[in-house]
Amino acid sequence: MKLSMKRLLTKMKSEAFHRRPKRRRLRKRTEISSKDSMGCLPEELIEAILVRVLVKYLLQFKCVSKYWFNLISSPEFVKTHLSFSAKDYTHHISLLQLDTLETNIKSCSASSLFHDSVTGALDLDCPMKNSRYGVRIKGSINGLVCLADGFGGLVLWNPSIRKFKKVFGFVPTQMRECWSTCGFGYDEVHDDYKVVGIFSSMIKANFEAAIYSLKSDSWRTLEDFKPGVSYCGEAKFVNHKLHWITFRRRHMRITSIDLVDEKWGKLELPSYNKGRDLKLGVLGSDLSALCNNDERTHSDVWVMKEYGVKASWTKLYTIRYPENYELSPPLSMYNKGEILLAFKSTLAIYDPKNDSITYPKVLNVEVTGVYNRNKAELCIESLVCPDLPNED
Repeated sequence: MKLSMKRLLTKMKSEAFHRRPKRRRLRKRTEISSKDSMGCLPEELIEAILVRVLVKYLLQFKCVSKYWFNLISSPEFVKTHLSFSAKDYTHHISLLQLDTLETNIKSCSASSLFHDSVTGALDLDCPMKNSRYGVRIKGSINGLVCLADGFGGLVLWNPSIRKFKKVFGFVPTQMRECWSTCGFGYDEVHDDYKVVGIFSSMIKANFEAAIYSLKSDSWRTLEDFKPGVSYCGEAKFVNHKLHWITFRRRHMRITSIDLVDEKWGKLELPSYNKGRDLKLGVLGSDLSALCNNDERTHSDVWVMKEYGVKASWTKLYTIRYPENYELSPPLSMYNKGEILLAFKSTLAIYDPKNDSITYPKVLNVEVTGVYNRNKAELCIESLVCPDLPNED
């Protein structure tokens, strides 16, 4: 039953009156007129205010009235709120997973992590916490996080609203025992979240690629997939495409798949010293690559300024590491190019503007000394729901 703002205020005053000791003399209070309550504001103004509010408060505001519940739950509001949150970095969180063999994932404010000397991290209720293979964060788009264990377990999860969807049929039926990797992205044309899975049988030489659509909640085999290619590292989503570093007959390149037309493509690597460790990333809205030197004392950061043009690869800067440290690949990049790294048992942030490294203290976080088990992902706080197909 809808509860008006005036009635709610009257009820709160009544409850406060009964909680007071009877002997105390009540002070005279000024009654708040219903005209001053938010309930009499124009609906357009209410919506303009709410789309700028953090998700945790919007979840509470759903209980104010049936109108607010329907408004905040509507697909139009979800999309508008997402557009504001994407531009406001106070609405971003950093998901920290500091041992991918475990299932414990923590979150902290991204702006606090990158700008404050001390920040706190909260333990999240990971929907794959019972996986015996551990769990890996495979990407985050519009507040949805893709989790996988590499052996058939796959979940789409929004930690901000604490909802998730288990994706079934991840492993092809003819591959009972297989290794898999996957990438996660968003098809803007069809307003659909998609997962691309690459499967390799552990029994015989059998390879397959498939794509999952959240909108249809189904898998389809991808055509024109070429077997015999090794997919390395994590897929990176840029320009509505997923990208992997791939090897074929000792030749390394970037392989991509367009989530709109589902066509495979190739990109050339930057002109770096071949044979060195290379990791893909995303800097702003551009595809980036981090090249480690042989001595692991510094790394070069490259960015593809014009997508698809090899000549546009530009070396932006070089990160030089402190002595006696074992470097991790970049865990995440912030809005102005700051890079989150892990040095053995501590987190570090590299700022390219002044070529400096700082070490934020994160409470409730213990970094593992095994650098390739560390993982961090920037995530937008959103109302996008993973357990139902999107409505048109």
